[in-house]
Amino acid sequence: MISPADRTDVAVSQELFAPLPGGVELCYQTFGDPDAEPLLLVMGLGGPMTWWDTDLCMLLAREGFFAIRYDNRDTGRSSRDAGRVRKVDVARAFLGRRVAAPYSMGDLADDGFGLLDHLGLRSAHLAGVSMGGMIAQTMALAAPTRVRSLTSIMSTTGQRTAGWQSPTLLPTLISGRGPTRDDYLKDAVRVWGLIGSPGYPPTAGRLESRAGETFDRGVSRAGVLRQMLAVLTQPNRTADLTRITVPTTVIHGLQDRMVHVSGGRATAAAIPGAELLLIDGMGHDLPPALFPTFATALRRTADRATPKRPGQSV
Repeated sequence: MISPADRTDVAVSQELFAPLPGGVELCYQTFGDPDAEPLLLVMGLGGPMTWWDTDLCMLLAREGFFAIRYDNRDTGRSSRDAGRVRKVDVARAFLGRRVAAPYSMGDLADDGFGLLDHLGLRSAHLAGVSMGGMIAQTMALAAPTRVRSLTSIMSTTGQRTAGWQSPTLLPTLISGRGPTRDDYLKDAVRVWGLIGSPGYPPTAGRLESRAGETFDRGVSRAGVLRQMLAVLTQPNRTADLTRITVPTTVIHGLQDRMVHVSGGRATAAAIPGAELLLIDGMGHDLPPALFPTFATALRRTADRATPKRPGQSV
């Protein structure tokens, strides 16, 4: 973990808002020097930007990045979509049946580009977790010149036979006890107990603290269903991923129940020259003990696209 003294040399913005042309407004926050290498951090299903832990963002800034974390639409303090999704729609999509989604993975990728435009950035390194990895992959395919490097974490290609979710998780993910803060905390602790990293178990206090912060920033069960439908109706990118030429690293936990490790293997196999980093004991979260591992991997990936700066650590 980063000590308070180590935080003083990293510039941290307030939570800011980016109105996008399509009407979506994204909440975001930056870490580090705006003149450093931009790194867009894309979170996964139902996850606000604070799931990119502040200490990890600090580490990334100290590695020479201008780190940008943001709430996807339908999470945190970003705007909510109006589309209605029923639980039966999610179940049908899970079974591979045709369902109309309020928005697509391409729309979420456009949100990422819109935030870069708002910040005046022509290109950036991308790192995405789970659904965020799908968004980052989609961005790299849609506008290759705007992507400097790609790190796809605990994600998959959209191929239904790779990166599958344990079927036993679906009832838990689409259910909820009630609307209160206490209900949410109980649900969150239960879910992360199922999908978290068995080799790096968090304390109950840390889980409750993160869940409380998430609830206080704004949660939307309807928004989670809309995002879930975007994931379940995404196209299979496997063939298209062969066109990605930017430096790429794929990180995946060997104990991931939410997105099976086959998703990471399939992603790395599809992208020419991709590095595959498999981590024993890691599930579907970002344990603090692995923050140095993640930061080093992102820096190494970026260095394959950017000449090493004088005095830069490896």
